Amino acid sequence: MGDGKVVTGILIQDKLTEKNKVYEIQGLFIAIGHQPNTDMFKPVILTDELGYIITKPFSTVTNIDGVFCCGDAQDKIFRQAVTAAGAGCMTALEAERYFVANQDRLVSQDTALMPLN
Repeated sequence: MGDGKVVTGILIQDKLTEKNKVYEIQGLFIAIGHQPNTDMFKPVILTDELGYIITKPFSTVTNIDGVFCCGDAQDKIFRQAVTAAGAGCMTALEAERYFVANQDRLVSQDTALMPLN
């Protein structure tokens, strides 16, 4: 769910009760399993021949401004939970640096982002 610019929510269905619930969110991490199940991103994010998302070397930065990738979708060598957790921390730090560096531009675009003070 989104407003065309940023993620604003997610719809979750309970598989036991089949009830749906909408949660308001401002960001999203997706765990996609053991295969680089990245087909949904291929129209806009660069991937290699095996489907892993390509990032700038020693970074989590993708070819899309403000989009970062880590863990099993990016790391075809280690693909382990601990490695993914460490890469998740890298992603959070890079995302924070991105938002701080682009705060004026992002806030002026009337997005859901709040000033980072």
